[in-house]
Amino acid sequence: MNNLIRDFQTYLQVERNVSDHTRLAYISDVEEFAGFLQKNEFIKDADSLPHVEAETVRVYLGYLFRKKVKKVTVNRKISSLRAFYKYLIRAGKAKINPAGLIQSAKTEKYIPIFLSVDEMFDLLKVKSDTIPGLRNQAMLELFYSCGLRLSELAGLDVNDLDFNQALVKVRGKGKKERIVPVGGPALNAVREYLKKTADVRKKINNDVWKNPLFLNLRGKRITVRSIARIVDEVTKKSGIGRKISPHALRHSFATHLLNAGADLRAIQELLGHESLSTTQKYTAVNINRMMEIYDKAHPRAKNK
Repeated sequence: MNNLIRDFQTYLQVERNVSDHTRLAYISDVEEFAGFLQKNEFIKDADSLPHVEAETVRVYLGYLFRKKVKKVTVNRKISSLRAFYKYLIRAGKAKINPAGLIQSAKTEKYIPIFLSVDEMFDLLKVKSDTIPGLRNQAMLELFYSCGLRLSELAGLDVNDLDFNQALVKVRGKGKKERIVPVGGPALNAVREYLKKTADVRKKINNDVWKNPLFLNLRGKRITVRSIARIVDEVTKKSGIGRKISPHALRHSFATHLLNAGADLRAIQELLGHESLSTTQKYTAVNINRMMEIYDKAHPRAKNK
């Protein structure tokens, strides 16, 4: 890795405090950009990156579009380059940000995939009295009760849960913390799981409240990949008849709250979205549902 890119990585990790996922994506994007420029002889080596012009960035974007890279991915790469050159300017290593004036590609509006309330309840009915079964039940209940991201669920520690106040402390993107309410069924499911694993936890750590909430079969913190596999397995057993991603549980949480009349700002806080525009994608789901009801129920609907 070139020194400039390595310094940028340190900046992202130490000063920006971004998540590991974001940091790896930014570094990968910048390295890919540098590789393209070197291969096509726009620069001699990565040390020449501070002197790149906006037209060169446009050539790179043209290359990505010819490869039929998804627009959302192209936009992420533009964001990565903007952040990289912003850092170089701040560090006194570049004079201009060649990606600063590049407009992001217009993307199609994304409508989240979510489960109906009945489908969600069918998923939560899949139970087992074994330790893995109780763990899976507690994870799914907490997933849906709090609208967590996959990484947030995997990162929970036992002491993040406040059973008395029915709250959970969540570490979100960029290691930002937020407090989210927890429903009774989720708390009960976690209690049952903790009771069953009390002996295992004492062997790992004398202080039962200072260890990962969800454990794998080896007594270590469960990984996001394992949780995704478990969601897939439980979905098949539930009989809902379709494959979903773990993120669909978070979407279901937000959509069900909105359909029940929850304020969009409150949902934004619960989800940990930095911008309200990110949360507003759920209003499109709500509007689609209203149109569906209208078309079916109104005597003068256009499709009757």
